[in-house]
Amino acid sequence: MNQNFDIIIVGGGAAGFFTAINIVEKNPKLKVAILERGAEVLQKVRISGGGRCNVTHACFEPNELVKFYPRGEKELRGPFHQFCSGDTIEWFEKHGVELKIEEDGRMFPVSNSSQTIIDCFLKATQKLGISVLTGQAVQSIFKKENHWKIETQNENYLVGKLILATGSNPKIWEMLQQQGHAVVNPVPSLFTFNIKDARIAALPGVATPVSVKVKDTKLTSNGPLLITHWGMSGPAILKLSAWGARILHDKNYQFTIFVNWLNDVDTEEAEQLLKDLKQEHAKKTVAKKSPFEVNNRLWESLVLASNIPLETKWADLSKTQIQNLANQLTHAVFQVNGKSTFKDEFVTAGGIDLKEINFKTMESKLHENLYFAGEIVNIDAITGGFNFQNAWTSGFILANAI
Repeated sequence: MNQNFDIIIVGGGAAGFFTAINIVEKNPKLKVAILERGAEVLQKVRISGGGRCNVTHACFEPNELVKFYPRGEKELRGPFHQFCSGDTIEWFEKHGVELKIEEDGRMFPVSNSSQTIIDCFLKATQKLGISVLTGQAVQSIFKKENHWKIETQNENYLVGKLILATGSNPKIWEMLQQQGHAVVNPVPSLFTFNIKDARIAALPGVATPVSVKVKDTKLTSNGPLLITHWGMSGPAILKLSAWGARILHDKNYQFTIFVNWLNDVDTEEAEQLLKDLKQEHAKKTVAKKSPFEVNNRLWESLVLASNIPLETKWADLSKTQIQNLANQLTHAVFQVNGKSTFKDEFVTAGGIDLKEINFKTMESKLHENLYFAGEIVNIDAITGGFNFQNAWTSGFILANAI
C-alpha cells in the first residue's frame, strides 16, 4: 500500500495540473501526486483551440462571465468573484506565459502554441516536486475510516484527501454513484447541425450574422452562422447546441429551425424594405446583387427559393414574390437531421449533480476530503476558452480550501 502522498489528484489534464500546482505553491510541505490513466498528460490542452490552447476569454466581469455557461451559471458566480479571467492572465504571467486577446475575445499564449502551456505546467510540477504518474487507470475508490483508498491496475494508494479531475469519464462517474453521488446523464454539447437543403447545398464556406430559433422551444441564438458541406456551424449554431444540449438530445437531433438572415429585421419590415427597393431599383435585376448584408450567392439562392426567376427585374416582382422573399430572408425554415461533433473540442453536458458540491471549497457535500475540479461536474460552456476558465477557477478555489 503506497502511503507516500497526502493528496492524490486523479486526472492529468488542465484542471488536475492547475489544482496540484496551486496546492503545493500555497503549502510546500504537502506531498501531491497526479494519476493519469494514459501514457501522456495534458492531451486535451494540446489539441484545444486548434493546437494553440484557448486559455480563457477576455470577459472580466464575473456576472457577465457566468452567462456563457448553460450549466453552472448560478453556481459559478461566487467562484468567479474569487478567481476570474483577469486572475488567470496574472497567474500565467507570473509563471512566465504571456497571453494575448484576439478580436473575438478569445485568449491564447503569445507563442500561439499549446506546448507553451504544457511546458509551463510540467516545469512547475517538477520544480514543486509533484509526482506525475502515468499509466495509472483507477479501478476503484473507497473510503477507509478517515482515508481514501485508490486502486489502480498496478498500485494501491492511501491518502487523506482525494481530488477528482477526470473530466467526462463515465467509469469514474460510475464509481461516484457507488459512493452515493448523483450523476446527471451526459449528452453532447457543442455540435453542428446536419442539414440537406438545396438553398445552401452550393454555399459551403459562406458565413453571415443571423439569428436562429428552434421551433416549439424557447431556444434562440444569434451570431455568425457558417454554411458547411454537411449543414450549418459557426458560433450561432454552437451556442444553440450548448444551450439546447438536453432538449435537442430528447428530440433525437431531429428538429426544425428558423433562420433570420437579416438578424433582427422582422418579416414585416423586410417586406417594406423590399417594396422600397422595388421603387428604387425598378430596372435592375433582383438576383444580381444583394441589397442587404447577405452574401451575394446566398441572396441569389434565396431569390430562387422565393419562386423568382433569375432574370426578373425589381419592377416586375409580384406581391406574392415579395412576401416569399421576405419570408426566406427573415424566417427561413430548415430541417435538421442529426449532428456532427465540432472539431476535437468535444464537450459533454452532464456530470456530478451541482447540488452535491460546496462551491466555496469544491468539496463533496456527501464525503469529507473528496473534491472535484473541472468538467467532472455538471458544468459546461460554449466554445471560447470558458471550459478552461472553469478548470482554473475550480482548481484555485480547491487549492485555497485545502
